[in-house]
Amino acid sequence: MADRGVDLSALPKEVRDQLAELDLELSEGDITQKGYEKKRAKLLAPYIIHTPPPPPQNVQPPAPSSSSHAPPPSSSSRYRERRTRRTHRSGGTRDDRYRSDIHTEAVQAALAKHKEEKMALPMPTKRRSTYVQSPIETRTPPDSSSGSEDETAVRRQSSVVAPQPQVNPNLQSPESWVNHIVQGSSTSSSASSTLSQEAKPQPQSQPQPQYKPQYQPLYKPHHQPQYQPQHQPHEQPRTAAVTDMLAHSRIAHSENSAPPPDVTAVAPPARGPRVDLPSNAVVRGMSRGQSRSSMMETADGRGNIQRVPVSSRVSTKIQQLLNTLKRPKRPPLSDFFTDDAEEIVEVPQPDPNTPKPEGRQIIPVKGEPLGVVSNWPPALQAALARWGATQGKSPALTALDITGKPLYTLTYGKLWSRSVKLAYTLLNKLGTKNEQILKPGDRVALVYPNSDPGMFWVAFYGCLLAEVIPVPIEVPLSRKDAGISQVGFLLGSCGVGLALTSEICLKGLPKTPTGEILQFKGWPRMKWVITDSKYLTKPSKDWQPHIPTANTDPAYIEYKANKEGTVVGVAVSKVAMLTHCQSLTQACNYCEGETLVNVLDFKKDMGLWHGVLTAVMNRIHTISVPYAVMKACPLSWVQRVHIHKARVALVKCRDLHWAMMAHREQRDISLASLRMLIVADGANPWSVSSCDAFLNKFQSHGLKPEVICPCATSPEAMTVAIRRSGVPGAPLPARAILSMGGLSHGVIRVNTEDKNSALTVQDVGHVMPGALMCIVKPDGPPQLCKTDEIGEIIINSRAGGNMYYGLPGLTKNTFEVIPVNANGVPIGEIPFVRSGLLGFVGPGSLIFVVGKIEGLLMVSGRRHNADDLVATALAVEPVKTVYRGRIAVFSVTVFYDERVVIVAEQRPDASEEDSFQWMSRVLQAIDSIHQVGLYCLALVPANTLPKTPLGGIHISDTKQFFLEGNLHPCNILMCPHTCVTNLPKPRQKQPVGVGPASVMVGNLVAGKRIAQAAGRDLGLIEDQDLVRKCDRTLFNLTPALQWRAQTDPDHVLYILLNAKGVTVGTATCVQLHKRAEKIAAALTEKGSINTGENVVLLYPPGIDLIAAFYGCLYAGCVPVNVRPPHPQNLAATLPTVRMIIDVSASACILTTQNLMRTLRSKEAAASVNVKTWPTIIDTDDLPRRRPPQIYKPPTAEMIAYLDFSVSTTGMLTGVKISHAAVSALCRSIKLQCELYSSRQIAICLDPYCGLGFVLWCLASVYSGHQSILIPPFELETSLSLWLSTLSQYRIRDTFCSYSVMELCTKGLGTQTDLLKARGVNLSCVRSCVVIAEERPRLALTHSFSKLFKDVGLSSRAVSTAFGSRVNLAICLQGTTGPDPCTVYVDMKSLRHDRVRLVERGAPQSLPLMESGKILPGVRVIIVNPETRGPLGDSHLGEIWVNSPHSASGYYTIYGEESLQADHFNTKLSFGDPHTLWARTGYLGFVKRTELLDASGDRHDALFVVGSLDETLELRGLRYHPIDIETSVSRAHRSIAESAVFTWTNLLVVVSELCGSEQDALDLVPLITNVVLEEHHLIVGVVVIVDPGVIPINSRGEKQRMHLRDSFLADQLDPIYVAYNM
Repeated sequence: MADRGVDLSALPKEVRDQLAELDLELSEGDITQKGYEKKRAKLLAPYIIHTPPPPPQNVQPPAPSSSSHAPPPSSSSRYRERRTRRTHRSGGTRDDRYRSDIHTEAVQAALAKHKEEKMALPMPTKRRSTYVQSPIETRTPPDSSSGSEDETAVRRQSSVVAPQPQVNPNLQSPESWVNHIVQGSSTSSSASSTLSQEAKPQPQSQPQPQYKPQYQPLYKPHHQPQYQPQHQPHEQPRTAAVTDMLAHSRIAHSENSAPPPDVTAVAPPARGPRVDLPSNAVVRGMSRGQSRSSMMETADGRGNIQRVPVSSRVSTKIQQLLNTLKRPKRPPLSDFFTDDAEEIVEVPQPDPNTPKPEGRQIIPVKGEPLGVVSNWPPALQAALARWGATQGKSPALTALDITGKPLYTLTYGKLWSRSVKLAYTLLNKLGTKNEQILKPGDRVALVYPNSDPGMFWVAFYGCLLAEVIPVPIEVPLSRKDAGISQVGFLLGSCGVGLALTSEICLKGLPKTPTGEILQFKGWPRMKWVITDSKYLTKPSKDWQPHIPTANTDPAYIEYKANKEGTVVGVAVSKVAMLTHCQSLTQACNYCEGETLVNVLDFKKDMGLWHGVLTAVMNRIHTISVPYAVMKACPLSWVQRVHIHKARVALVKCRDLHWAMMAHREQRDISLASLRMLIVADGANPWSVSSCDAFLNKFQSHGLKPEVICPCATSPEAMTVAIRRSGVPGAPLPARAILSMGGLSHGVIRVNTEDKNSALTVQDVGHVMPGALMCIVKPDGPPQLCKTDEIGEIIINSRAGGNMYYGLPGLTKNTFEVIPVNANGVPIGEIPFVRSGLLGFVGPGSLIFVVGKIEGLLMVSGRRHNADDLVATALAVEPVKTVYRGRIAVFSVTVFYDERVVIVAEQRPDASEEDSFQWMSRVLQAIDSIHQVGLYCLALVPANTLPKTPLGGIHISDTKQFFLEGNLHPCNILMCPHTCVTNLPKPRQKQPVGVGPASVMVGNLVAGKRIAQAAGRDLGLIEDQDLVRKCDRTLFNLTPALQWRAQTDPDHVLYILLNAKGVTVGTATCVQLHKRAEKIAAALTEKGSINTGENVVLLYPPGIDLIAAFYGCLYAGCVPVNVRPPHPQNLAATLPTVRMIIDVSASACILTTQNLMRTLRSKEAAASVNVKTWPTIIDTDDLPRRRPPQIYKPPTAEMIAYLDFSVSTTGMLTGVKISHAAVSALCRSIKLQCELYSSRQIAICLDPYCGLGFVLWCLASVYSGHQSILIPPFELETSLSLWLSTLSQYRIRDTFCSYSVMELCTKGLGTQTDLLKARGVNLSCVRSCVVIAEERPRLALTHSFSKLFKDVGLSSRAVSTAFGSRVNLAICLQGTTGPDPCTVYVDMKSLRHDRVRLVERGAPQSLPLMESGKILPGVRVIIVNPETRGPLGDSHLGEIWVNSPHSASGYYTIYGEESLQADHFNTKLSFGDPHTLWARTGYLGFVKRTELLDASGDRHDALFVVGSLDETLELRGLRYHPIDIETSVSRAHRSIAESAVFTWTNLLVVVSELCGSEQDALDLVPLITNVVLEEHHLIVGVVVIVDPGVIPINSRGEKQRMHLRDSFLADQLDPIYVAYNM
């Protein structure tokens, strides 16, 4: 530390003052730690005594509070240690507006109760780089989610890892998490602290990475040593309860069970190659009964499913969260939505025990009459004129410099003469002789700093004398000032175009590079006028200002910010200004020539009314103490009272507190001269303790108890009440000790039972002279309250505001209120003004104020005061964690109620642990004392909250930042589970009492159709030529290719393009036939393959793949098409290849030379056992041989090929496709798309499974059309390849995937002009079909159509297809038939499995597009998946399909016939019991549209809603992940992609962050809000990850189950994980 060896008490006073000021700046966050140390070192440099450093062995371990890296001790602790005379308030305890020892005791008592309860809140997981503030040295050891050094080292090694001998502290038993208790500051609030305590000490100089830099692949050859977690469930019987819960999800590495690798761990920032990853499971059938929510499965090499438990820190934390949430909530869930079809919101039933007001109706309270004074001036200006003429030498104002010494004194003579000069200049010298800029009645802004009261006084009185209306505002410091645009609104509504300012102030205003004053955001154009004396013109002898008698014209306008942050101007008339001065003079008993010390802002409120207006009225000498002086020298105002023998002082509680903290340095101060110490914010209930403490300290300095005079004011009603200074010796007014519970219900109850939740309030005296006061209900009509009821104070007086200038609508509701009685009858005709203060009338007509309307939070029908919540939060020993004066409390409306949010500034030296502990204790304290749940508690880095001009927090801007996601917190805790109690009641599924047949009859009676639809008939085969040549056995593609090779040998079937659009391969009919023969010969000779054996095809997209497929058919083998491994990501992609080869028991692999090398490479050996591959045949250079004969299958039911695919739920499923199905499917596509030999189509799809494979390999050989093949990976190097090809070849029909469409939309969306310039024209495209197995992505297809409309793409061209595992192609938009239609369905009904169509734009509406036309020969029906009965068309159900091209079954090694029968050959439970249907596993509905199909009938459209396996069953309702994800992606601009899944009934949302990491925590509340608002669900865990982490398969579908497994296995390396309470 710079001050080592310096005796601070020996330093010169000015150096000590500068040091104190520096400490204050640091404590308030006005300076960074680094800046503080630099300046401090500079100040102390001349006084340092250099001593040699001590020998190292004597070094004591530094205490936590005084470590060499910690910031300097707070000033108060330093003074305690050194007993220095110079004292200063510490940053930790500054601003004790809210301090109350009684309340602090109450809070501690409440927290002590919580110690009894066992509760461990899981601490959020944060990546180290997310810290934006604390220096690395002061960080605590990594929290629960970070690896210790040992673990990090283990995970960093790439291959061989020796098991660790010691127990890793981060993998301790769940018991240590769950049994942790939230205790006092000494104990941890979460398990993480035990981790940091138990972890071995680590050198602080090395920052610990929160997560390992990379993960080892989990899929390993069995001979490699594995890193094993050291704890086992059986060793710790006490953790049984937890382990039961976790038992379903523990990964153990057995020798041959290896879960597949995690692609996400090594994914680059941009989304890496899309790979299909089975989610630890090879599953032949998707058994619907088994929920995947609590199991993870892996497959061993033989295809057996093994269920292995998963253990991870993430699961333990979630378990902790579940335990926390199991604690009963106080308010029972109100039965909201009763009927499960129509969600009817009921008003919650009032609690019968709620206290209700019982008193009689209040009688208006009258103030004493306003006295008549004979020599009272007719206007305020007249008073100034009088004193200026008769008492010219009398001092009017003394201003202080920054050190607190008098700078200048303005006499009444000077004030008068300068004001007259200014008035003359304003009226006569600002324009040309004939055209003056200002005329009486115009509004003028006064822009003066708080340090220059003299200039302000002259400007204010100059305006009054010129009869222009002054509008005092704060000095704008930058374009980004908090609320700057709202000040612009004020200036606009008041019609201000001219601003008066001083020369110094003008120089300090922000300027443009040309030197002009900046145009502030939202401000009207302003002219600036300097009012320094040297620029003013002396009026001629005969010019005198016009001083009329006070009338109702506005005299000045005072600004006021309302709860929403809007700044309005309260206009005060000349007569009101005069009357107010008179009533203040009478109430405060002001005498001529008194001295008054004013610490308040002189531009508005009490500072203006007493210190500028009433002072001049009574020829008082005002000493103005600016805010800056108070910061430097907190005792300055007390010194001024002492020196000037001041009779009156105007202060706020904070000034009392600051003076009290600094009082030790002054022994000889006397406050005996004071007859009134007016406490401006005495109406704040938390002012009591400041007043009491100040009195205790200063009573020995002559301060009399009766001089403390709290008062209540508001800009609209001006002074409402003030305590008159008492008679010495008379008893002090009583205090009211009220129950906070009663206050929250709006009634006054003396607190008797629970002293913890008591609020002590002091009176603010009696009503002002000449005023009439009532208390009315704050909401609804202004009905008079009862005597024991809290309400808004309203005032009728001549001394009050008149209107909001320029805002007549708002004015009526505030300034013209006529109270009504209980029957709604007005009690009179006189209008009252709303004061915005909440209070009641106590005994002896004393007024008590308990809060303000703008600080009122209405939560679940109860009122809470923001100040009360601040006081409770600050009573939770905040000194270490947050800054006292930098805390904001506000409410946000989420899901039909207000939710309480607290935002505080965190100290730079606060550790994660401290902050989290403080937050969890604040939660408990507020819950205990106020019986209200906090929705969100956020800590932001020091000095980042928006400030008001005098240094407070700008609440409305803070709220705006919170809602926009611009707050950038460094710690956040959301508690929606605790405080959202108005959720719909979970739906109970009705027991099925009626049979399915009755349902059907019911539907028919109700006039609803059974939901079914069919494509047109396949009809007779027209292609007689083809049939004749193939001996009428065309159930197989082999004869079709042979026939084409004979009849049209040179017809080009395939053209393959590369990234440059150049043809790199073609295949005519005869070439393809000959290549297939070569491969068939190689299979029989080299591979000695028997008929019917499975052969894996491992090829990149191209013609080799097609040739190999037909080669297999020629040889009588069954081809299994597999996506080749990605050469840059073998660890992630090769195990999937291995798994398919093992499961399909293939006898041989056909591949290229390059891929053969890859399969046998060292890199491959790191992921799989390369010695056990089946025979590998490289088909690049085969000899020209012909097979002995070409195989012909004996029956059409023989398997043609196996189709393997990883579903979105991460299940690997292989289906058997028969020759009959192949030929029926090709025929169906040919009819739908009108494919003939003369046609050309372009395909940009992955050719590995489903309809993509059929279009790539089969359709051209069957129909004879030419296919232009564009491998999708080529688009990564040449984005425009696909679109240029469509244009160049004039393609009419093209097929693509969503990933291709997304690439083009994101990459080329802004380059349509460039495409046009290159001559790209898409007007030829008639149909562009997206091939997918999911709900159509309407937003993407719309964007694509809109973006490429400019290059000629028809808006009708884009459509989608739909297929599933059991039937590869159900719908495909053909060339004929109506356009795909879009409907809007009600999401609430959809959750109940009902379909209700609504208008576009209706709230809660979801747009759905038809999934293409149903293919010829296909029938679909919508079925209830539970009862298996057909449904009406107003229901959502499973899509069942009947078609000649359905798959024959799952490919299994051991027979699972029951599953086959269930999925492929199942029957309806009634209706049509003979037809065999296949279950697609997708939910959808059928709607009859107004459009006509080819046969002239009305068209039935099929709408796919989502996969049944992926739906989330929450609260008895069915949710589709994509709907929640769409809402989440809209929540903030930085969310790139998101995915949701559930774990043990908790909803987990994973979002990719595309912005900077400091935005990460902003997303947590926004995601929670949007899901609650739009889906009525509470998010349990929010995980923020890097872009590219959410795994996406080759079809562009999210693999949510794989993501879920990676999350639970703690493999995501998240930026932040928030566990919502």
